[in-house]
Amino acid sequence: MPFVGWEMPVQYTSIGEEHRAVRTAAGVFDVSHMGQLDLDGPGAHDYLQGRLSNDLDRIGPGQAQYTLLTNERGGVIDDLIAYRRGPESYLLVVNASNVESDHAALSETRDASHEWALLAVQGPQALERLGIEVAPFTFREAEVLGVECLVAGTGYTGERGCELGCAPDDAPRLWDAILERGVVPCGLGARDTLRLEVCYPLHGNEISPDRTPIEAGLGWACVLDKEFTGVGVLREQKKHGPSRRLVAFVMEDKGIPRQGMPVEEGGEVTSGTLSPFLDQAIGLGYVESALAEPGTEITIDLRGRPRRARIVKKPFYKREES
Repeated sequence: MPFVGWEMPVQYTSIGEEHRAVRTAAGVFDVSHMGQLDLDGPGAHDYLQGRLSNDLDRIGPGQAQYTLLTNERGGVIDDLIAYRRGPESYLLVVNASNVESDHAALSETRDASHEWALLAVQGPQALERLGIEVAPFTFREAEVLGVECLVAGTGYTGERGCELGCAPDDAPRLWDAILERGVVPCGLGARDTLRLEVCYPLHGNEISPDRTPIEAGLGWACVLDKEFTGVGVLREQKKHGPSRRLVAFVMEDKGIPRQGMPVEEGGEVTSGTLSPFLDQAIGLGYVESALAEPGTEITIDLRGRPRRARIVKKPFYKREES
């Protein structure tokens, strides 16, 4: 299907089959649509530190950090991963649909998206199948299956694994070599159901320029005692509490929730699916803060049919530690 100028693989066999492969063994996603911005030189660290929500002083060269780019209203322009290559050198991996807006907000960066292809290998056997090891939220340059890569211990599925950045011309050869190791090719449909089971937000669904990190439960990625765009709004919201919060819920009645469906008590579904691994209809959505406690029953309007749901503690699925 088309997506911001890319032809996106939604599925190769079935979403359920690919989803279960990642939860039980290993799957690979072509996520070359993701954008890359880089910044090098004197002042790079201070520049990003004054614009991103998390504290870049907490990471050193070879480490990565989840962070947010916010606007003056405290809304989320984008969520991204910052890779610190050196004291004054960063690579930012951003959402494909936000490359232009991110670059505009971070005008000192360089758009390097055309220089990268990106393959995400995820699952409990992912690293073993590739014959490599990388700790979570670290990265290094290494040769993987004969291809020079940036190997990063990051991903969007809730499983161990890595993301492999390489030159675009090398990507088909790397993809084929990964499949030869018995890794299952996975499309963006499974990527969405996997991230939903672990309650990872999707920009345009759970987060947007009109939603703040406090509302979205991402306050942990905001260091409010430093200065960055919109921090004053977030400090006030943290102090007084938001009027709405993002919650996870399971359906008690039959039916699958979908984005945009109303919550009759006040609110809206942002994502929903039938979980392939849990075999249960699950969803995320915003509700009034008074309704946000786990155990609270709410009513979802499934195309004119009221259906009961129950708010639960995040996430729906948690990886077993080995």
